[in-house]
Amino acid sequence: MTTLLSVQKTDIDLKTDVLAELKYEPSIKVTDIGVLVKDGTVTLNGYATSSNEKWQAVQATRRVAGVKAIADDIVVNLPNSSLHTDGDIATAAAHHIDWFTSIPRGTIKVTVSDAWIVLEGEVEWQYLKSSAENFLYNLLGVKGVSNLITVKPRLKATDINNDIRDAFKRNALLDANKIRVEISGNKVTLHGKVRNYTELDEAERVAWGAAGVHSVDNQLKVE
Repeated sequence: MTTLLSVQKTDIDLKTDVLAELKYEPSIKVTDIGVLVKDGTVTLNGYATSSNEKWQAVQATRRVAGVKAIADDIVVNLPNSSLHTDGDIATAAAHHIDWFTSIPRGTIKVTVSDAWIVLEGEVEWQYLKSSAENFLYNLLGVKGVSNLITVKPRLKATDINNDIRDAFKRNALLDANKIRVEISGNKVTLHGKVRNYTELDEAERVAWGAAGVHSVDNQLKVE
């Protein structure tokens, strides 16, 4: 297994790298976004012309080695050409969920207020919950999405724990021996240390992938 070295950067170096990564992402207008760094925590501010651009800016920042935490203060400022009524957005959102996901029709309720989408309902798998949300960020006129969909429990706590532990052991990016998994009902809590932000995200992604998981409390610390 390849060992990833811990990255030590000054706040100035980290800001330079974050700005470079934002500039490298073609969907982001970097001149409209500000970056502040203190003790490894990155604060993003400024304006984005869509919820997707805002999301892409956060994802680009997460890819930078040495980032310990991110505060997203970017404001979505929709251009006039992207303004749609809440009814238009609700209809488009419902159609996207029906067309591009395997979620049964009528399972998800879509509510839109002031261009902000709220999703409610119940599904069996976390990936279905994520899919319902991810397909909506590129809709014109959308400022953001609140995903209130719940995951219906299917397995016992011991089964969930075993599935997550086995997945950690199979994962080339993770050291399973440094991660402790606690199960309370259908809530997963992760404890331990990881070497970088990428491993922290990967551990959470793996935990969400287990059947029956309703929520994940990621308490992992970056060394």
